[in-house]
Amino acid sequence: MVNYLTFEEIQEKCEKLQDVYEIDEEKFYHIVEKWANEKTTIEQKLVASFSELLQQVSDEITSMEESVDMQATCRMGCAFCCYFPIIINEMEAKLMQKSIANFPAERKRKIQQHLSRYYEKYGEKLDQITAINFEEDENFKYKYRKSLVPCPLLNTDTNKCMAYEIRPIPCRTYMNYTDPKVCEQDVMPKETISFEFLYGEYMGALNEFLQFLVEEGDTGFIEYPNDVYAHNYLAIWLKESFHEGVN
Repeated sequence: MVNYLTFEEIQEKCEKLQDVYEIDEEKFYHIVEKWANEKTTIEQKLVASFSELLQQVSDEITSMEESVDMQATCRMGCAFCCYFPIIINEMEAKLMQKSIANFPAERKRKIQQHLSRYYEKYGEKLDQITAINFEEDENFKYKYRKSLVPCPLLNTDTNKCMAYEIRPIPCRTYMNYTDPKVCEQDVMPKETISFEFLYGEYMGALNEFLQFLVEEGDTGFIEYPNDVYAHNYLAIWLKESFHEGVN
């Protein structure tokens, strides 16, 4: 029988984490500094920096877990968290879109076909739940989650993300360290925790890189800083890019 951490034990470890762990910000800034000096296109610099910064967020979580002896109970194929609303800014949306555009042709084709079926199936329901004002309605996550509309990038046949390596910060920082059943039994489980505070280091490094590109006179496909301040549901951003891609 597996002995999962209790809610109280998770809280204690999170409190301990604040005392024993310090985020290494330099690792984030080293990534963008490295790509700023690479002899390649602006698009490649942006996409590569984005991908490596996301991975650094995941690596940082792993280091934190090791420092307080925590092990996530999240497993491949467990996708209850993939029904939460994901809010990202337009810069992140464009970086995701460009990353997907650089996927191998067959993988891109499968994603496009999947999105076509997805928006045909959930279009009307999506219109309703994405009309919820996420900036003003403090219960928007609960309202969205209980609608049972999956993320556009979730393959519901396999319960796997179709763009896992570029999943945004809210996805990769939401973790469960107790019995996985809590995610199945509760729409908004209290036992899960989020490392979303790492967004500060991730976005800080991206911003610094874009500021460097502004000084160089070319920010590529990013309209900076406007894209940073425009926020919306991931489902909306992907819908827009999907329609642009098929027209």
